[in-house]
Amino acid sequence: MALTRRTLIGSVAAGSALAALPELAAPTPAAAASPPGDVVGKITVGYQGWFSCPGDGAPIGGWWHWSRDRFQPPSPANTTIVSWPDMREYAHGYTTAYPNLGNGQPAQLFSSYDQQTVDTHFRWMQEHGCDTAALQRFNPFGDEGPTRDAMAVKVRGAAERFGRKFYIMYDVTGWTSMQSQIKQDWTTKMSAHTASPAYARQNGRPVVCVWGFGFNDDGRPFAPEPCLDVVQWFKAQGCYVIGGVPTYWREGINDSRPGFGAVYRAFHMISPWMVGRTGTLDGLDWFYTNVNVPDLADCAAHGIDYQPCVMPGDLSAGHRRHGDFYWRHLYNMVRLGAQGLYVSMFDEFNEGNQIAKTSETQATTPAGAGIRALDEDGTACSADYYLRITADGGRMLKGQLPLTPVRPTPPVPSGGQPPGGNLAAGRPATASSQNGPYVAGNAVDGDRGSYWEAAANAFPQWWQVDLGAAHPVNRLVLALPAGWEARTQTISVQGSADGATFTTVAAPAGVRFDPATGNTATLTLPATSVRHVRVTITGNTAWPAAQLAHVEVYAATGSTTPPTPPTGLTVTGRTATSVSLSWNASTGGVAGYQVRQGGQTVASVSGTAATVTGLSPATTYTFTVVAVDAAGTPSAPSNAVTVTTDAPPRTDLARGRPTAQSSQTQTYASAHVVDGDPHSYWESANGAFPQWVQVDLGATVAIGRVVLRLPPSPAWSARTQTLSVQGSTDGAGWSTIVPSAGRRFDPAAGNEVTLTFAATSTRYVRIHVTGNTGWPAGQLSQLEVYAS
Repeated sequence: MALTRRTLIGSVAAGSALAALPELAAPTPAAAASPPGDVVGKITVGYQGWFSCPGDGAPIGGWWHWSRDRFQPPSPANTTIVSWPDMREYAHGYTTAYPNLGNGQPAQLFSSYDQQTVDTHFRWMQEHGCDTAALQRFNPFGDEGPTRDAMAVKVRGAAERFGRKFYIMYDVTGWTSMQSQIKQDWTTKMSAHTASPAYARQNGRPVVCVWGFGFNDDGRPFAPEPCLDVVQWFKAQGCYVIGGVPTYWREGINDSRPGFGAVYRAFHMISPWMVGRTGTLDGLDWFYTNVNVPDLADCAAHGIDYQPCVMPGDLSAGHRRHGDFYWRHLYNMVRLGAQGLYVSMFDEFNEGNQIAKTSETQATTPAGAGIRALDEDGTACSADYYLRITADGGRMLKGQLPLTPVRPTPPVPSGGQPPGGNLAAGRPATASSQNGPYVAGNAVDGDRGSYWEAAANAFPQWWQVDLGAAHPVNRLVLALPAGWEARTQTISVQGSADGATFTTVAAPAGVRFDPATGNTATLTLPATSVRHVRVTITGNTAWPAAQLAHVEVYAATGSTTPPTPPTGLTVTGRTATSVSLSWNASTGGVAGYQVRQGGQTVASVSGTAATVTGLSPATTYTFTVVAVDAAGTPSAPSNAVTVTTDAPPRTDLARGRPTAQSSQTQTYASAHVVDGDPHSYWESANGAFPQWVQVDLGATVAIGRVVLRLPPSPAWSARTQTLSVQGSTDGAGWSTIVPSAGRRFDPAAGNEVTLTFAATSTRYVRIHVTGNTGWPAGQLSQLEVYAS
């Protein structure tokens, strides 16, 4: 798999704080070089359209872009995605090897090759003010070419049907013969689409974008001369040419190669990349002051239109802050005076920065897969939330909405809670047992005809729901299917802050379900701050099992004086995957405490100590604690503590981590070097040294040993590969950890090479291969990395 944009991670110094925003002076907007058109003055969204599934008819076949090994169904161990789509509006889904969703339903994904999928996406664009779609087009001369060609036709049709514009955006990553082939592709195939009334035009010219010139990485090794030739050639074809360029294009540093100034300033419009550059509000403000303001001035001085990238934030990394991150980025670029905005991306579930409708809760996300839903920080968000933010951002860009740093878009259209205030709707549900297909999730799916039923003749039984955060629960509504005969079930209610220790909220009592009154019963409870609500059933007069078709949970309303903030927060212990904390008690009607990290509640407890689990090794975390009362009113946060988890010795830090490569042959992709299978392997393109393969450890770690392997079979004859080990903290600048030398792989010795070295702090580890006596390509079965 070619090097992708997700490998281009940068770092940024901290900038101004949110509190200082009103004092930040907006520059005088620069006059656009061009009048409003289909990109100037408009919202453009990047559209991948690159997902396929077996049986959808796509020429490429398999689970394209859903799986690392596209010929095997996606699963937690075979995936390229970090976010899960909301599947309710797709006519057809394809069943994966992921665990069932939290509501018990099969985990299905969509295919971009289905025309209905593309139509649905473009309808969403129409409904939410996305003016133009930039259709991504990678090297079409490989095996994905026929599928890419078909997707262009599908996008054209959808754009015409829904009144949207589109243009071709070439990504030159890994495209070695780009200079000649991009011209051939445009002339023989893509230029034909400019005849469509939906094809985007600016200044009367068809729009085309080239993304990737000047990036400082091995996936785009082009010199300035061929790049300038391509830009000038497209301009000679009568096109309006946009450049998708590095963040630091103007200075020629960091992610930009030097010497590309003439290339960058040959474009009609500049669109600098931003994904992965920051995940904080301060970071966005820093880029605004230090990068965007001088960028716009430079473009204005050279008569170039400026289309900065804006992003909702990586959902998988907790950057979104329930919309505040995206709105800050939109606000900063509108007050800057940008001539258009490029949203990255519409459907990029691989990087977690999609605005397309996304799973709202763990109920519609594969259970236990570690994929965050939109409510990941405890705030309920509707599936279309980031589309609605895009719509408001577009109105602000066009002057239809006053410039405001305060996000006007509520996470849920009706307000701060899920529609109707039912806290249980769509939330993850579990039960002590189930009878056949009558699973726990049926009680929160909104369908009164479906129901949960426990194993027969085995009272007591229980059903419970995770609300996602603590709420002052004071009312439950329970229901059975409307047509069922009357019955009485003996029911009690328990609550828990952590899902482990439960206390009784309502004692056992007979609850009558009668079709004459809708087979519905309401339980009024003392307001109790709980996250997990359990309904325990010990009897049923009509059937020898517990039964529930619908459960609604409601919280008390009203505000109270919040408790005092906790003090003295201290780290009392740590492991590679956990941190233990303690603090001093708060006063003022405290019902419990919430431990928070990055704006997300990661533990809820009733006492003054907690252990946060499920953390990553050798990773730095910052925690605070708030106290909450019975009404759910939080205190101000405690002091913050910062701690780095341990890096366990003798643990392969590379196992299962994201990989990248300079090239691959057939299906021998880079992911094989971290899959734990000694017989699978990566192999680069033949006869094209140098080549490389790399792994992202996820955090900067002090390492001291690398183990390289080839398959242990004697069929792999002995060979010497000339290679070096390189490291990087940001994926952009690289240094040599182990110098290049011949390394002998011999099946008699296990086909293994171990390299030890002085402790070196790095996040990315790259094996750079310049020769192989046994085969004219770089080859590795396993790349293992160990802490110093």
